[in-house]
Amino acid sequence: MTQRTSMRTLLRKGLAALCALACAAGVAACGSSGDEDGDVIKVGIKFDQPGLGFKKSGTYEGFDVDVARYIANQLGYTDSQIVFKEAPSKQREAMLQNGDVDMILASYSITDERKKAVDFAGPYFVAGQDLMVRANDDSIKGPQDLNGKRLCSVTGSTSAKVVKEKFAKEVQLMEQPGYAECATALLSGIVDAVTTDDIILAGLASASRGKLKVVGKPFTEEYYGVGIKKDADSKEFATKINAAIEEMEKTGEWERAIENATEGTGYRPNPKYNPPKPDEGE
Repeated sequence: MTQRTSMRTLLRKGLAALCALACAAGVAACGSSGDEDGDVIKVGIKFDQPGLGFKKSGTYEGFDVDVARYIANQLGYTDSQIVFKEAPSKQREAMLQNGDVDMILASYSITDERKKAVDFAGPYFVAGQDLMVRANDDSIKGPQDLNGKRLCSVTGSTSAKVVKEKFAKEVQLMEQPGYAECATALLSGIVDAVTTDDIILAGLASASRGKLKVVGKPFTEEYYGVGIKKDADSKEFATKINAAIEEMEKTGEWERAIENATEGTGYRPNPKYNPPKPDEGE
């Protein structure tokens, strides 16, 4: 063996050892199976919405999560190939446009304004704005009963403003950074009601162990879609996602996912709109 050959052999062995060490430490670049993102699907969800998208001790649960898993499985990905990423409301369009995620299921309502920036598949659920009150409070049966009451919603949300402008001009509005904080304010008596989409409220009520309830009189319609990147392949991708959603509805998995997400609340999605026909983006 020549000195040059010996040196090349040592270099190869040294590089292999370094790569093995790096891979053991979790460095994906040493993989030999090709593109590091090629074997996974990246999904944006909420991390702080009980019943929809909630991160708990390193695991993810909620209706959005269950729908995302079902879609990914139908697309050929196993659960271990799904990478969940937090998708705050203000960052959703940018995350899709930048390729940070492949799709977003995060109480993401389909609107004409959003469709200028991204494409959608679905809808997979039609929510409605509703109210959550204390379980022993029967005085509030709808938004018209909120005059003189204190109503909580999240900072930046338009939900509470809708109530004030259309139903109860004398309602007192209070904002909190998140719906969990609104639920805490409701439990402690600081506010009399919380407003947002009914399925979000149902998730919060489920987590309250019977102390809170959803009024059950939705007064808007919000079509939840699967956000995808607007590009040449979006129509084909949307068609595949829609087929998966339709299959989930037919098999009963969609209904079971709703029941699991809102257990103990008696919540039922509005049958006039649910389950919806997924035909967006085709």
